[in-house]
Amino acid sequence: MSTRTPGAELPEHPDWLWRTPEPKRSYDVVIVGGGGHGLATAHYLAKNHGITNVAVLEKGWLAGGNMARNTTIIRSNYLWDESAGIYEHALKLWEGLEEELDYPILFSQRGVLNLAHSLQDVRDSVRRVEANRLNGVDAEWLDERQVKEVCPIVNISPDVRYPVMGGTYQPRAGIAKHDHVAWGLARSADAAGIDIIQNCEVTGLDIVGGRVVGVQTTLGPIAAGKVALCSAGHSSVLAAMAGIELPLQSHPLQALVSELLEPVHPTVVMSNAVHVYVSQAHKGELVMGAGIDSYNSYTQRGAFHIIEEQMSAALELFPVFARAHVLRTWGGIVDVSPDASPIVGLTPVDNLYLNCGWGTGGFKATPGVGWVYAHTIAHDTPHHLNAPFSLDRFTTGALVDEHGAAAVAH
Repeated sequence: MSTRTPGAELPEHPDWLWRTPEPKRSYDVVIVGGGGHGLATAHYLAKNHGITNVAVLEKGWLAGGNMARNTTIIRSNYLWDESAGIYEHALKLWEGLEEELDYPILFSQRGVLNLAHSLQDVRDSVRRVEANRLNGVDAEWLDERQVKEVCPIVNISPDVRYPVMGGTYQPRAGIAKHDHVAWGLARSADAAGIDIIQNCEVTGLDIVGGRVVGVQTTLGPIAAGKVALCSAGHSSVLAAMAGIELPLQSHPLQALVSELLEPVHPTVVMSNAVHVYVSQAHKGELVMGAGIDSYNSYTQRGAFHIIEEQMSAALELFPVFARAHVLRTWGGIVDVSPDASPIVGLTPVDNLYLNCGWGTGGFKATPGVGWVYAHTIAHDTPHHLNAPFSLDRFTTGALVDEHGAAAVAH
């Protein structure tokens, strides 16, 4: 029997890891959104470009939006070259992020399995494995017996609705502790002199002659040389303040955790046909998610039928979970673009930058998008990794269509 106390590996924290400054009246860069992407952008503005006269404005508490409401899956096994490029860059940064931040983020490279349940699934999965290998991304095709070896609790019986016919496996993929990632990034940005300002909602953008010059907030006006939007599901609302209509839809995305359990689930398992994805967190709870609610909403909750369906799917794949109890459920607001790929880059308004459209896959990109977005802001031109994800691709037709191409888009 294990004698390990759940959570014993987590460090003690001081009361505060960053300052609580009053906002100055002017900054070189204002980042709107204090989630993972906003904090990573601030960290890399300081680290890579020496830009520290920066404010991160968060309307609620730090990292209280999608950063606190996701299922922490990290992987880079996407089909298209453009997607594999930015996500693999992120994964490589994840592999050194704890040392870079000098802060524990509990990054666990336990691998990710994407299951196949039909001949079409198998064909699509093998195609993606080969594409991944061409892009230098670690990927393997496993038959159903090899799936069982990687994750013994997966049900590979042929007598179910969707028998497991194999799966793709990325050994370097895994999970991290989301709040520790946010705290480590915030601590680093604060140490560089960047102001992190909570409970400061942006209510307007000041635009003069086609150029953004500042923001209106609930704590008063703040002048800015550059403004970078990083607000996930509320990106459309903020962009509309600048007269920009974004090709996004915001949906609730739900997840849940079980009671604390002894270690039983060694990896991350995802299935598109039996729509669920499951991992086991560091403390022992099972973390489960599924698809987005079909309706548009800005509420951080969802409908019960989604939870019911994902639990049914989880029991089909993992009968051993039948007696586990649900501890809590929650929801986030995801911003979905027409091609299921992000929008990162310039806007028609000078010095106004956009980072949105990550849908259900934003957490895994955190350090990678922070790196390339900081480059875009510092140089007023996209990094080569985010250049394909410009807003104008929806008029040029150069889409990066990841809808279904990378199995579950999480």
